[in-house]
Amino acid sequence: MLPHLAAAVLSLTSVTAAPCLVPAADREIVFTAEGASTYGTLHVPAHRAGQRLPAALLLPGSGPTDRDGNQPHASPNTLTHVAAALGEDRVVTLRFDKYGTGRTGLGAYQDHPERLDYPAFVRQARAAYASLRDQPETDRHALTVVGHSEGALTALLLGAEVRPRGLALLQPQAIRLLDLVALQLHAQIAEAARQGQLTPEQQRAIDTAIDAAVAALREHRPVDAAGLPPAVAHLFAGFQGPNSRFVDSDDAVYPPDAAAALRPGTRVLLTCGTNDAQVPCATTDALTAALRRAQAGGPGRVRLPGVDHLLHDAGHPDTPAPAVLDALHRFAGR
Repeated sequence: MLPHLAAAVLSLTSVTAAPCLVPAADREIVFTAEGASTYGTLHVPAHRAGQRLPAALLLPGSGPTDRDGNQPHASPNTLTHVAAALGEDRVVTLRFDKYGTGRTGLGAYQDHPERLDYPAFVRQARAAYASLRDQPETDRHALTVVGHSEGALTALLLGAEVRPRGLALLQPQAIRLLDLVALQLHAQIAEAARQGQLTPEQQRAIDTAIDAAVAALREHRPVDAAGLPPAVAHLFAGFQGPNSRFVDSDDAVYPPDAAAALRPGTRVLLTCGTNDAQVPCATTDALTAALRRAQAGGPGRVRLPGVDHLLHDAGHPDTPAPAVLDALHRFAGR
């Protein structure tokens, strides 16, 4: 073969053998949880055809928070932003509408909403994890779970079952549910007293009523709302009736105990924002210690200066703060 012809053949071979680049894209995912359909969004970063990528399951916070991290009257797009950040690190993400939100609705509990308890959300997350694991772009040996707020507690419980490579617990619910609610309410009452809206005597009376309400819920007694401000009384009323099964089962979980079941060496990122009024950094102390005892890997707890519960800071009121993005990128291995 002539030299110039051989070079041309080699050049042609290298061009035709080059893998095709698949552009980044979102696609709708439907998977089955407890016999009903759950709907979600799979974000796949740009990649070579046939390539398997690391992947992360994203779990939303409490209440009617949908796959994007939004509620009916608030659209911070928390999980959409997390998916975009991880996508920059070429991580596939799956986020889904948990029970009571989005296209999923109440799913298997449509006809019996009073039966919906917290373990049902963990089971739904387990089904989502299996769906993510089985996607053609997913490297099933490089799976992580990322949860925000209550979703971080779900991630912790799920992690003990499915044993992923890593967990990212973003502003996690790190103490029992009703203890956290009481902490938040006491802080709000203290602030009202500081501003002169309540007298010290009124503050003490309301604090006592809050603690009595928590005790009543835990003892499955009706809450006496007589000493509570209307908004607080309404909150505790919502914890009873059809929602009591969920509240009772969530409150039964002590997150530091859940950490003990993790596989030693599991990489864990735990973030806490110094401006987070919903989950103050101090509430994560016991969980951080439990993760160390469980021999979890780093990076461990990362304090985020000036960051609030929705991952924002003063300079970034609508998008994740740079400190949040840096923690996510380091966790993803950038």
